Amino acid sequence: MNPQTLLEHVGHLKTQMGACFVGSRAVFRGHDLHADLKDMEWVELYVFGITGRRFSPEQLRLMQAIWAHTSYPDARIWNNRVAALAGTARSTGNLGIAAALAVSEATIYGRGIDIRAIEFFIRAKKQVEDGGNLAELVATELKQKRSIAGYGRPIAAADERIKPTMALAEKLGLADGAYVRLAFSIEEILIGGRWRQRMNYGGLSAALAADLGLTPQEYYLYLFPAFLAGMPPCYIEAEQREEGSLFPLTCAHILYEGPAKRRWHPAG
Repeated sequence: MNPQTLLEHVGHLKTQMGACFVGSRAVFRGHDLHADLKDMEWVELYVFGITGRRFSPEQLRLMQAIWAHTSYPDARIWNNRVAALAGTARSTGNLGIAAALAVSEATIYGRGIDIRAIEFFIRAKKQVEDGGNLAELVATELKQKRSIAGYGRPIAAADERIKPTMALAEKLGLADGAYVRLAFSIEEILIGGRWRQRMNYGGLSAALAADLGLTPQEYYLYLFPAFLAGMPPCYIEAEQREEGSLFPLTCAHILYEGPAKRRWHPAG
């Protein structure tokens, strides 16, 4: 960055997003937060802040469900475990849950795979529209990257979140978008081929989001609270139990390959 650019930003903030005028008003993307946007639900305000666009009640209901359907209060899950360990260590709830959300960036299970999934759908749809063969695109993706984001699940073949999410999307009239159809077409190719992989929740969520018009960055930011509702219960339960009692390990659980047990002799 050159010095002139720095000088232009000294002492003030240039923004089109908003500002707080203490004692007077707060501006949120050009609107008075307490007057123009006062009737917005939280999810509506959140995605408006990310996209600058308004969504229909049906679209917002689906967006909220995508969050809710993956908020599991299970302390064994990698990010929830961080919140629970914070509770058993008597850290604060905010620190524990913030740390749990931070590790939700995980490449395999978290936000990393979500970005890869929506980017693949956008790329695949364009290539098919340009005359590409979907089966060949799938085979090429697997050859180059060994997997397709949004498909396959190491724990179980099926994903229990897909059925209720699709049922709601159908009820809301949002289940037949181009990306959702593409996602299920890819699943048919994978199941019919030697890969035998079904779509997981990450794939469906990315397809639904793409049909809602979210860009990869907007989708990434929108998904930030997706695991959040399941984290406080994990923290609370661990905090209410005896300190340090969550997931203790015995010495037998530890694979040790160092020096064998030896006798210590007092000095002198």
